[in-house]
Amino acid sequence: MAARPDGRLSHDLLPGEKGPQDACGVFGVWAPGEEVAKLSYFGLYALQHRGQESAGIATSDGSRINVYKDMGLVSQVFDEATLNTLTGHIAVGHCRYSTTGASVWANAQPTLGATSAGTVALAHNGNLTNSAALNDLVRERYGTPRAGELAQGNTTDTALVTALFQGRPGEDLESTAMEVLPQLEGAFCFVFMDEGTLYAARDRYGVRPLVLGRLQRGWVVASETSALDIIGASLVREIEPGEFIAVDENGLRSQRFAERGAAGCVFEYVYLARPDTTIAGRNVYAARVEMGRRLAAEHAVEADLVIPTPESGTPAAIGYAERSGIPFGNGLVKNAYVGRTFIQPSQTIRQLGIRLKLNPLKDVVRGKRIVVVDDSIVRGNTQRALVSMLREAGAAEVHVRISSPPITWPCFYGIDFASRAELIATGLGVDDIRTSIGADSLGYISQEGMIAATEQPRERLCTACFTGEYPIPLPAKDRLGKNLLEREDPGGCEPGPDIDLERVLNPAEQHAAQDAAADLRARA
Repeated sequence: MAARPDGRLSHDLLPGEKGPQDACGVFGVWAPGEEVAKLSYFGLYALQHRGQESAGIATSDGSRINVYKDMGLVSQVFDEATLNTLTGHIAVGHCRYSTTGASVWANAQPTLGATSAGTVALAHNGNLTNSAALNDLVRERYGTPRAGELAQGNTTDTALVTALFQGRPGEDLESTAMEVLPQLEGAFCFVFMDEGTLYAARDRYGVRPLVLGRLQRGWVVASETSALDIIGASLVREIEPGEFIAVDENGLRSQRFAERGAAGCVFEYVYLARPDTTIAGRNVYAARVEMGRRLAAEHAVEADLVIPTPESGTPAAIGYAERSGIPFGNGLVKNAYVGRTFIQPSQTIRQLGIRLKLNPLKDVVRGKRIVVVDDSIVRGNTQRALVSMLREAGAAEVHVRISSPPITWPCFYGIDFASRAELIATGLGVDDIRTSIGADSLGYISQEGMIAATEQPRERLCTACFTGEYPIPLPAKDRLGKNLLEREDPGGCEPGPDIDLERVLNPAEQHAAQDAAADLRARA
């Protein structure tokens, strides 16, 4: 039987090259009378750039929660028939890139768990730094689960929170959340629900974005404003760091579980967020164009043409061209169908590498001094191949400009970079990197220039991947890591309460159900 495509997209321009991997996308809606599953589908569609490994939607009709999730893109996981089975007036959706726990079906979200009063479905964007301590707490309170996500093999920090939301006997989910949330460390934006209420919470530092929107007949919570736009919701405000909200038939209510801090991820402005998103009042596209302008001021060069590395470098390249007065042009053509393939390239094609995804416009670059603008350099392999390709196409000079400072430290708050040893800027100066990639010159924007472009105060931003200064304390090295919970021995104690996880079908059952539904429609 042929392998089912995993649907993952890759921003990497070289086969096997690993660039910065995105955070996750979360979406929630409370809207009686609306098709909440379809609203969630389109909301997740707008957030697809944040995670391409798996997708899922949970809905509730007030008495029962159902979850459908699978590996792959939103458009691969869901179809019309599937969405029509997800009925109700509350929904929670998720698209995942794995930061804690492997990329497997058992770790797809939303997670489903028992509470003392019902059920919780939970979606998470970010990464907790005290997962080991939370795992200890789950064992201490409930023993080794013999039912629920952890018992089913889920190895994510999200599953730990789901287990903790079980709460104490007689305690409702809202009270439990207010007790659990202050114990979580690291980055999190949660959107979750029980049978009758939609909830959302953002960590006290506000590392990842989370916004509140309004529909004519309901409320929406999403990772980015672009997800509100696609479903016609209006932006109300950002959910504040340390804030917990609940939405039900009595309206919206808010309370704080922690004092507000400030450590918004600056890399959201550089790369992660969609250009049409607004974060902390600053449009991301405008910030990237301004980064390009400041980059041109800091690293001017005589050249004939400014070109972007598609698509990530385009706004900064526009800004660089505006400030420098050098014409902007498209010197590279990107293949729009660049998802992963199960067909391995032959040795001949593999040697061509980057040409699988990019090809130069020879008549445009031939004989010209080219400025190539990109958002970041990780290992340097992509830039090295790009410079070589442009020279082969006849470029007289190739000058590389980067709209973020050198990345030298890993992220523990929801972005998966290469290891520190693999980061080319670790231990190498700018001129050494220039020599390594073969460019005539290389210039990175300064930290001051990057931060100024966001229009945010420095003290309200996390710049740890550039500075190594982590605003949220980290535990010991052996208590960190993507596969931390896969290394843990769960031990053995009393079972927790039962939860009907048969409501979350495995992929084979899901596909069989889809086939059966299609057959019924055909007969009708």
